[in-house]
Parts: sequence; C-alpha cells; structure tokens
Amino acid sequence: MYYLLKTEPSEYSFADLRRDEVTVWDGVANPVALRHLREMKPGAKLVIYETGEQRSAVGTASVVSADATDPKNPGVTIKAGKALSKPVTLAQIKAIKLFADSPLVRQGRLSVVPLTEEQYAALTKP
Repeated sequence: MYYLLKTEPSEYSFADLRRDEVTVWDGVANPVALRHLREMKPGAKLVIYETGEQRSAVGTASVVSADATDPKNPGVTIKAGKALSKPVTLAQIKAIKLFADSPLVRQGRLSVVPLTEEQYAALTKP
C-alpha cells in the first residue's frame, strides 16, 4: 500500500519529521482522507508532500503502526525515510500521465492520497 501525505511545512515539515524520526500523523478532518488513514497498515510506504509555497513531494516515510479504533482520529504512527534526491513539484506531477486520474491532481485539497506502486516509483525514483 502506498500513500501521499500532504503537510503544511510551517506546521510540520519533512525536516521536522526527520528530526523527530517518528510521529503520529493527525489533524486530518476530511472524511475521505480519514478513510485512507484508517486503511493504512504497518509497512505502507509514504511520500511526504509539502504544500504552501513549495507544493512538491520532498521525502519518504513508512507506517510503523495503525490503530483505527477511533474512526474520527485514527492513530497512524509514521517513521521518516529519506529525502528525495530532487523534490517533485506539482507541475511535474501533473505532467506525468500516471497521475491523470489521481486524486492528487483531481482533488487538490485531499490531504491523504492513495498511490499506485507505479505512482510511488515515479515520485521516488533517484
């Protein structure tokens, strides 16, 4: 399972995640995004995407544990991975045909986006 997590760098950046190493991903209110969080399982691979001025995929992470017993606030603990060798901007993502039907480009405000294995590979390739 692969997902993209959006974060506002002024609130919590990928650099913050790297510093903390592990964190609980919370603050999600959108019902569709919450559903995706509840679906997460340990070992799921993640792409961290920073919004705001950057608007680009900047790093990777993985799910350490997931507890969906509270459907309105699922407890998903993630562990920092590596920074991408080069951030992938939203404009670059939109230009990749693999993302034509992705909620990432079709539902811009969705903060937790499922990815296919191919989409994950396209974003994380060196």
